[in-house]
Amino acid sequence: MKIKRIMVAGGAGFLGSHLCELLLERGHDVICVDNFFTSQKSNIEKLLQRPNFELIRHDITTPIALEVDEIYNLACPAAPGHYQYNPIKTMKTSVLGAINLLNLASECRAKILQASTSEVYGDPEVHPQREDYRGAVNPIGPRACYDEGKRAAETLFMDTHRMKRARVCIARIFNTYGPKTHPFDGRVVSNFIRQALADEPITIFGDGSQTRSFCYYTDLIDGLVRLMENEDKDFVGPVNLGNPNEFTVKELADLVWELLGKEPKYVFKELPVDDPCRRQPDISLARAKLGWEPKVQLREGLTKTIEWFKTIKLDEYRAPTPNY
Repeated sequence: MKIKRIMVAGGAGFLGSHLCELLLERGHDVICVDNFFTSQKSNIEKLLQRPNFELIRHDITTPIALEVDEIYNLACPAAPGHYQYNPIKTMKTSVLGAINLLNLASECRAKILQASTSEVYGDPEVHPQREDYRGAVNPIGPRACYDEGKRAAETLFMDTHRMKRARVCIARIFNTYGPKTHPFDGRVVSNFIRQALADEPITIFGDGSQTRSFCYYTDLIDGLVRLMENEDKDFVGPVNLGNPNEFTVKELADLVWELLGKEPKYVFKELPVDDPCRRQPDISLARAKLGWEPKVQLREGLTKTIEWFKTIKLDEYRAPTPNY
C-alpha cells in the first residue's frame, strides 16, 4: 500500500477526527487543519503523539501552502445554531474555503473531496432525495448561508472538474451521529441524549412528525474513503451518503427514552423557519458506484452513542456559540 500525505480540513471535528483516526490506522501521514470554532481539541488529543499526525491551527478562508496527495474538506459549522451565529463567515468558509483548497489541490495535483450536505435539497418536494434532484432552497432564509454556501461549493468543484484543474469528488452527507458528537452542537441526537440523561424534558420543534435518516459515523466515514479511493476518474458525484431508513423526530426521542429505561417527557416548541419536513437519501448511486451501504442501524448506533455520552463530563465542553 502506498503511504499518502492526506490533509483533513475540519479534522478536529466530529467526523473529521474519526476520519483522521482511520487514515492513521491505515498508515498514512495525516495533517489535521482546523480553526477550532466548533470543534474540540480533545477529539484529536490522543492522536498528537502519533509520529504520522500533524495539527495545524488554520482557517481555510485564507490560503494554506502544503504538499499533499489527498484533501478532505470537512471544514464548516454544520448545526443550524452554529452556522447561523455568523452567517457571512459560514458562507465564506464554504465558498472561499473551497476556492483555496481547490487551488491547493491543483498546485499539488492532489485529489480533493468536498463534504457537501443533504441541505442542498432544502425542504424537498421529491422523496426520497436523488442526486439529480435540484432542491427547494430558500436563498434568502436564515439557513441559506449554509445551504447556498454548500451549493456554491459544489458548483466550484464541478467547474474545477470540467476545467480539468484538479481531481475532485463530492459527497452529500445526511444526518450522522455517534461518539465524539459535540454535546452542545444543537443536533437532535446529541440534544435528545443530553437532555434525557439529565432527566430534562426532550425539546421537540414542531409536532415531531418531521423525518430524518440517521447514519452511524463508521458507515459514513467508510463511504467517504471509498469515494476518495474510487478509481473511476469520470465519477465525481455528487453521491448521497446516509442511512435510507426514515424516522420521525418523535420516534427518535421515544427510542432515546426507551434505551435509557426512563419515562418520556417532552416540551414542544415552534418549528424553525425553512426546517425540512422530510429527509431520506436514495443511495442507489452509492451502492452501484462504491459498493456502499450502511451496516449499523439506529438502535445499535444510538446505544453506542448513549454509552459514550455517559463517559464524558459536560463541564469540559463549551457551547461553540450562544445559540445553544
